[in-house]
Amino acid sequence: MLAILAPGQGSQKPGFLAPWLDVDGVEARLRWLSTAAGADLVHLGTDADADEIKDTARTQPLLVAAGLVAAGQLPLAGAAVVAGHSIGELTAAALAGALSAESAMLLAGVRGREMAAACALEPTGMSAVLGGDPDEVAAAIEAAGLTPANRNGAGQIVAAGALAALEKFAAEPPAGTRVRPLAVAGAFHTRYMAPAEEALQRLAGGITPSDPRRQLLSNADGAPVGSGTELVRRLVRQVTSPVRWDLCMATLADLGVTAVLELPPAGTLAGLVKRELKTRGVPEIVTLNTPDDLPAARDLIARHGEPARNASTGDNA
Repeated sequence: MLAILAPGQGSQKPGFLAPWLDVDGVEARLRWLSTAAGADLVHLGTDADADEIKDTARTQPLLVAAGLVAAGQLPLAGAAVVAGHSIGELTAAALAGALSAESAMLLAGVRGREMAAACALEPTGMSAVLGGDPDEVAAAIEAAGLTPANRNGAGQIVAAGALAALEKFAAEPPAGTRVRPLAVAGAFHTRYMAPAEEALQRLAGGITPSDPRRQLLSNADGAPVGSGTELVRRLVRQVTSPVRWDLCMATLADLGVTAVLELPPAGTLAGLVKRELKTRGVPEIVTLNTPDDLPAARDLIARHGEPARNASTGDNA
């Protein structure tokens, strides 16, 4: 059983899309998706420096576009499961057939711009808390007036909230943990993103989703979402709700996933899967970062995809 994973913000690197522009049709596709997103994705993926692409308003549509153009080079009809971390859930929604690529890019553009605007309202941030018992760490984060915004598994929880509270928390961390501030603009997946949620809600009413054609795991609880309408509701709520990537990985194991393909910019989610599932049987993993990785990705799909589905649908994504 094959799962396709789409990474979230923080995984991007300057110029990471440059090699893909040598693939026929990719540059034209990026320019089309740029129109939907309201951002120059070709520039952002090739010439932009690290400071430019860490801007939330630019990073989020860039990551969704990267996943979509790479997936477009693969025969993904045999993929049984898709999941994305945070903004990557929009990529996953498109690959599941629940949203059109254009709708996913429109939502990514608005989501990025509105979250960036919300970050500017108050001095907030995020810090990774490494080690410790997950439940005890989450409780300590909440006791400090912060939010466990990302429960990523593999011994990592991300605390988010006011900068002053984060600094105090880092000065007196829970026993057996290390706290590392993250270079982000604000407290994503917390109440501080409420203005962004409201903006997305106004936009979401005009989108007509489809029910997912393959299992699409939700960041809210790790469970598959069968309804397109429910998916859109969750995507809107996601900007103020914690990301439960730990539960997504538990579902991958429960479903019996035998192989994982991470879309570009790949590596972060693959690392989490390796560490979290080491006691339950780590699936075979391929990280897709450049066109040079396409043969390995296609081989993985051929060996772990669902042949009957491939034959019956002819679906490329």
